Formats: sequence, structure tokens, C-alpha cells
Amino acid sequence: MRLEYFQMIDRVEALDAEARTLRAACAVPEESPIFEGHFPGYPIMPGVLLIETMAQAGGWLVMGVLHRFSHMAFLVQAREAKLRSFVTPGAALTAEARILHDGSGYAVIAGAIREGGKRVAEAEIIYRILPFPNETLRARMLETARRVGMPAEWLEQAAS
Repeated sequence: MRLEYFQMIDRVEALDAEARTLRAACAVPEESPIFEGHFPGYPIMPGVLLIETMAQAGGWLVMGVLHRFSHMAFLVQAREAKLRSFVTPGAALTAEARILHDGSGYAVIAGAIREGGKRVAEAEIIYRILPFPNETLRARMLETARRVGMPAEWLEQAAS
């Protein structure tokens, strides 16, 4: 994770297009300016960043599986978010996403985060699906998709 840059997903570990699910590895850094203020002497990952992590996992799933990178998933709502325990620096997290709905320009996923198999957060995330606003952003997203391990054949299709 690169918290300061909102890069929450380190690596896509599993992607099942048929089941419409994704699992990703997310290593919380030992040090980050975020922890200096949250909280001094007791650093914990801000809950909003846990929600962002679930949203990014679901975003990769929606953009890759449903749209093969022709459209972008923009976060519009998080529902039923539950933060079940604290996440500390150095934690090895697994983010999970499963598509619940796709249609009418929106997609909905069920997201969860686990640490050592224990669920630490969950939420239902809603996205607005729109064409990429410009080719620069689309190119950057494809570059990041390669870095995090999205399937090469999907990226090749998207590039053509």
C-alpha cells in the first residue's frame, strides 16, 4: 500500500470472472505520515482507508470483469460499512469483492477485508460506471492494472 497516493491494492491474488469475485493482497506499511496523526502513540489505519481499500478491490473487479477497462468505476456510496477491529501498521490484509449488481450505469459489490482470516471490515459499495474522462487517466489505470496483476489478456484487449 502507498497510503499517501491512495494505492491500496498491492496485488490481485485471485480473480474469477465466472463467479465475479476478486481477492487482493494489501500490506499496510510500517510507517506512513497518516499514522503520525492517527493516533500519536497508538497508530491505527483510518476506517475511511479501509473502506477505500474495499472500494478499490471492487473497482478493479468491475472495470476488469464487467467492462474490460472500457469504462471506469467511480465510488458513489458505501452502505452498511462495519469496522470490526483495529488495523495496525505492518498488517497483512486480504481485500475481497463480489459483484452483486450491474446495470443502468451502476454496479454494486460486497466488499470485505480480512487479516489472518479474521474479518476486520465489510461494506456494500456502489459505483457509477462512466467512460474514462480522458485517455491519460485510462492509460494510467491500465498501467496500474498491470502492476497489480490484472489478467494480461484483458489488458491486451483493452489496449487495442
